Amino acid sequence: MYKPTLDYAQQQDKEDKLAHLRAQFHIPKDAKGNDWLYFTGNSLGLQPKQTQQYIQQELDDWAKYGVEGHFEARNPWMPYHEFLTNSMAKIVGAKPLEVVVMNTLTTNLHLLMVSFYQPTKAKYKIVIESDAFPSDRYAVQSQLKFHGFDTEEGLIEWKPREGEELLRIEDLEKIVDEQGDEIALLLIGGVNYYTGQYLDIKCIAEIGHAKNCMVGIDLAHGAGNISPELHDSGVDFAAWCTYKYLNSGPGSLAGLFVHEKHAHNKELPRFAGWWNHNKETRFNMRQPFDVMPGAEGWQLSNPPILSMAAIRASLDMFEEVGMEALRAKSEKLTGYFEYLINQIDTDRIKIITSSNPKERGCQLSIQVKNADKSLHKKLTENNIITDWREPDVIRCAPVPMYNSFEDVYRMVEILKTLL
Repeated sequence: MYKPTLDYAQQQDKEDKLAHLRAQFHIPKDAKGNDWLYFTGNSLGLQPKQTQQYIQQELDDWAKYGVEGHFEARNPWMPYHEFLTNSMAKIVGAKPLEVVVMNTLTTNLHLLMVSFYQPTKAKYKIVIESDAFPSDRYAVQSQLKFHGFDTEEGLIEWKPREGEELLRIEDLEKIVDEQGDEIALLLIGGVNYYTGQYLDIKCIAEIGHAKNCMVGIDLAHGAGNISPELHDSGVDFAAWCTYKYLNSGPGSLAGLFVHEKHAHNKELPRFAGWWNHNKETRFNMRQPFDVMPGAEGWQLSNPPILSMAAIRASLDMFEEVGMEALRAKSEKLTGYFEYLINQIDTDRIKIITSSNPKERGCQLSIQVKNADKSLHKKLTENNIITDWREPDVIRCAPVPMYNSFEDVYRMVEILKTLL
């Protein structure tokens, strides 16, 4: 199927129906004006060229209208977060009622755990994957501590088996089957940041719910990369950032999902602010708190418009293309990348990400034998932008929005010479 030639890669780019998207992004260049080979959309996505226009519109309206921009701007600021809802819901497979853009990822996880981590003396433990991203680990440890529990005793790790890199769903099932009466929450990364493994979110929800555990998903490395189908999965909640595959700029806002089954439960404990109060009576300042239904009921503050404008610029591109087309290209492009790496005659590197396209997004994690980071440094010196994760992995993400088959071919050719 695949061929290890430049002609083949260039032909694939000619036939690629999404190839035109690359020209809509700013591609970083070296000192000679040549494009970098940029493979770190899993860490920070590239800037769409239309982002500046979207932000400039809000700056112009701020200058023109001042405070009246909340109602008179071309895109009025009062309901601005609502302009993002439908597109974001499609990306994560949710109903608009279930999604809101607000805050940042770890902040959202904490706000969600206020509602969905309600421990008792008997049922208080939290399950995470053993190599969860540090912020998730720190967040759940602090929640345990806040509720008066020992962080060592209260934290259960879902680990790969000895000699393996990837998690097995049957091992999670065993943990929950044996300890479920003590487990209050499963908080799992839908796509593991280190290995790139895409976990079966629906199966995780079923395993947790069978023992009356709440289930939450961190989709930091999943949103805009895979199609998590959050509503159909049945998970209770999820959160994700927007600056990786969703191309919204460094430190931009995050997304939040709360399943429809919780949408109208006003008795759920939560923190409150002006912006999750009933829209109809929000400006009658002396009314008692009346929480909104759905994910908006977890908002606290009015939307930061300039960050949301950048998100909107990217979401409009996703709306035009659709996740189905992006996933189709992603599977083919990542498959080609995997094929070329496996053609290299060396024992110095191996791919630890699943070889099953349904169990990964576009990230491939390359494990380096006897790693000392030198190979990654050499890639960088050759204007190939990947990222290094201790102790021994180079993460590479050929993003279907802006990476080409020729990018992949050229990257692997250079990698071969460096090896």
